Amino acid sequence: MKSIKITVLLISFLISFQTFACKTCGCSSKKDTHNHSENSINKDIDISKSSVKWLGEKVTGSHEGTISIKEGHLHFDNNTFTGGNIVIDMSTIDCTDLVGEPKSSIEGHLSSDDFFGIKKYPTANLEIVNAEKIKYSKNKYKVSAILEIKSIKNNVELEVVIDNGSAIVDLVIDRTQYNIKYGSGSFFDNLGDKMIYDDFKLSVSLNY
Repeated sequence: MKSIKITVLLISFLISFQTFACKTCGCSSKKDTHNHSENSINKDIDISKSSVKWLGEKVTGSHEGTISIKEGHLHFDNNTFTGGNIVIDMSTIDCTDLVGEPKSSIEGHLSSDDFFGIKKYPTANLEIVNAEKIKYSKNKYKVSAILEIKSIKNNVELEVVIDNGSAIVDLVIDRTQYNIKYGSGSFFDNLGDKMIYDDFKLSVSLNY
C-alpha cells in the first residue's frame, strides 16, 4: 500500500512539474521539450518593431520578401537568454521585389499547396529548446530549436545575437524537409531553368 501511495505521489509531482514548465509563459509548446526555471523572466516580442525577411533562389534568379510574426516571447534567467517561442503568420507572405500581377502570382503560389498551404497550415512555429552562451562571446548564443512548418517538426541549430533589447538570427532552411518539393532538383529530373533551389534563407530581427 505504501509503495502505491509513493508511486501516485511521484506521478502527481511529474504532472504538476510539466504543467508548471509551460504555465509560466502560457506556451502551447510540448511540455516535454519546452522548459524554463521558476526564476525565468518572459519578454514579449514587439511584433511592430520586429521583422522576418526571406530569400528564395532559383536557376534564373531569386525572389525576396517579408513575413510577419504573429506573437512570441523570449525567456531570460538572470539576464541570460535561455529560450522562447515564436509564431509566424503564414498568411502575410509578401514578395517585395515584384509589383502588380507578377507579385500577386508568386504570393499566391507560395501560399498554395505547392509550397506552404496556408489555408491548412496558417502558422509556423519556432520553439527554442535550449540556448547556451558561446564561450568568450559577449552576446552570442548557440541555440537548439524545433522548427515546425506544415505540421512537420525538425531540429535546427542556429546562432542568436542578443544585444540591447534585440535578437538577431540568420538561418538557412531546406524546404524539402517540410514536404515542400515543388521545382526541387532533388526530387524531379529535367527541370532546366525552372529548378528552384531547396534552401531558402531567413533573416530575423526581434525586438523585445
